[in-house]
Amino acid sequence: MLLDEIEKVISKDKIYINEPMSKHTSFKIGGPAEIFIKVNEIKDLQAILKISKENNAPITVIGNGSNVLVSDEGIKGIVVKIELEKLEIEEDVILKVGSGVKLAFLAQKCLKEELEGFEFASGIPGTIGGAIRMNAGAHGSEMKDIVKNITYMTRDGNIQIISNEEAKFEYRNSIFSQNDYIILEAEMQLRKGNPEEIKSKMDEYAKYRKEKQPIEYPSAGSTFKRGNDFITAKLIDECGLKGYQIGGAQVSEKHAGFIINKGSATAEDVKQLMKYVEEQVYNKFGKKIETEIEII
Repeated sequence: MLLDEIEKVISKDKIYINEPMSKHTSFKIGGPAEIFIKVNEIKDLQAILKISKENNAPITVIGNGSNVLVSDEGIKGIVVKIELEKLEIEEDVILKVGSGVKLAFLAQKCLKEELEGFEFASGIPGTIGGAIRMNAGAHGSEMKDIVKNITYMTRDGNIQIISNEEAKFEYRNSIFSQNDYIILEAEMQLRKGNPEEIKSKMDEYAKYRKEKQPIEYPSAGSTFKRGNDFITAKLIDECGLKGYQIGGAQVSEKHAGFIINKGSATAEDVKQLMKYVEEQVYNKFGKKIETEIEII
């Protein structure tokens, strides 16, 4: 049996059965994961991949669950939550960071070490792995601006390293969004800075986020990608959709680009609302908008 095999190689305190995914996503939505495993060692990840392959069991990998919508039915097979939390500083300005390190934590560490260049990510509620995968960005900066190289694992358990160029970073996209690679760690280049200026920037970004974004409600961050020649949130607003609700899911009254969970939203509510918003924008402006969040 699949579970028996996993328990032979993974410590039982890291394994959860029928674990509600609503506990592991920033949307606070999602049915149960059949087998949920927290992984903080690379050898454990390799062992799980091997078992899943031998048993033909599907495997889903998540980080902080901040950019995903998990279906109400939950997730079949194995869900792996990456908690690789390595953090080393070399030559004062080069960081080697595990993919499970939270961006907010790393931003505070950079402040303490007087390193600038990471302030933009201080308010993004995700991990390094997720941020690299989707080339997360804010305030005019993106992960591609600071990442030197990335170490990842293929689904066969092989470990590879690729450069920034090879990662093919684009707007909210990278080679990792297109493949099943599992990011293990990244090397990032920052620079020495003035701690007062670093803190001032982080405070300014936090204030902006609090004023402009509905951070008081569960969401998966910005729901829709920006268009090539238009601001998506502006079009949604001009369709009069702010505050529009289906079930417990609502287009935020504070920022039209966010769909929020008012407390009782199901994944189906969110999906229906996303579809409705897309249709309304297309009908009024002839523009196709794309979702930024990943549906599992």
